[in-house]
Amino acid sequence: MRSLPPPLRDLRVALVALALLLPLLLGVERPRGLGDVADVRTWSHPDYTRVVIELTRPVDAEVVRLKADDRNARPERLYIDLDGIWVGRDYADGIPVEDGLLRKLRLGQNTLRRSRLVIDLERYERHRLLVLESPHRVVVDVYGSRQDPETLEWQLPGGVQSPDKKRFPAGMRPVRTVVVDPGHGGKDPGATGIGGVREKDVNLRLSKLLAKRLREEGFEVILTRDDDRYLDLEQRTVIAESQGADLFISIHANASRRRSTKGIEIYYLDENHDRHALDVASRENGVPRKKIDSLQRTLAKWRVQELSGESERLAEAVHGELLPGLGKTYRGVQDLGVKKGPFYVLFLSSIPSILVESGFVTNPHDVKLLGEHRYLERTAQHIAAGVIRYREHGLKLAGGGP
Repeated sequence: MRSLPPPLRDLRVALVALALLLPLLLGVERPRGLGDVADVRTWSHPDYTRVVIELTRPVDAEVVRLKADDRNARPERLYIDLDGIWVGRDYADGIPVEDGLLRKLRLGQNTLRRSRLVIDLERYERHRLLVLESPHRVVVDVYGSRQDPETLEWQLPGGVQSPDKKRFPAGMRPVRTVVVDPGHGGKDPGATGIGGVREKDVNLRLSKLLAKRLREEGFEVILTRDDDRYLDLEQRTVIAESQGADLFISIHANASRRRSTKGIEIYYLDENHDRHALDVASRENGVPRKKIDSLQRTLAKWRVQELSGESERLAEAVHGELLPGLGKTYRGVQDLGVKKGPFYVLFLSSIPSILVESGFVTNPHDVKLLGEHRYLERTAQHIAAGVIRYREHGLKLAGGGP
């Protein structure tokens, strides 16, 4: 069978597009049972742009890449079909980005029961996709260099120069800026334990003390939240990326069905996680345990392999100071070790990152300690000592130490 000549092919494409759009133009009612696009957000960083589509229902998503079409003046682009999602005309004008990497986003009704997001590209090297829950989100990170070969300067939207400029690989650069992330907050209390103690409150108290201690040691510290507010997981790491941070430390408190379970454990992201970490990851990620393995299928191995070693070294440095330090003053502090875990908040970060579980709010011994200001101060002191140990090792590797 012969292919159609170009003019007829273009006409056929136009007719198909018109057929898909005609029901909308004629005011056809929205089909029942569809979800909605709740929000679309973008963040620009020196080497990638993050696109987040928040939805009111879960979807299966796949990114398709289309080459530039010079004849029809179409740029290189990515698109994602969102089955069961209704957009209508809400985003008819598109969403301009124009950050040197993405041109704009176009979101429209592809069929009556499917929406399509199109990402028009300025530059492109690679991308990664992650589908999250609580709330339902599709996250796309598009990587590429915004570097102007003449000025050699990194620029963010609005002409703001990024603090990230030319960064050495993790472990070979000075550690100056640390993001401390108090887990949960606002409408998300985290685990609730004995006497109604809420994880989000413990996390915030410890995080503030850790920030104070790190500042006293000469670090610049950024708290993802300094009050009782809710942040999405991607918002927490966006704060770290946008500030050119060198380390990311997420503070949490643990919980268990067994009241006898107690202790401190520290997690880092690894491509092959420990199976016993799934219960903890389920709670912290806000998804059912059986769905955690979906993260493994979406892990970009080049990113995990690049950062896993440094994150493990950070975890070991903090563990090496925290548990012996607390053990000198407090009896019964259980050492649960350093573990690998599939945590979204760690996967979304592109800097060495750890998650500290400071104790079990469901254990009488731990919850008593976590309620003592002096204990939290000591915990913060020893975590900070671990960060200093990590920094000093990095300076030696970079030739800046003895």
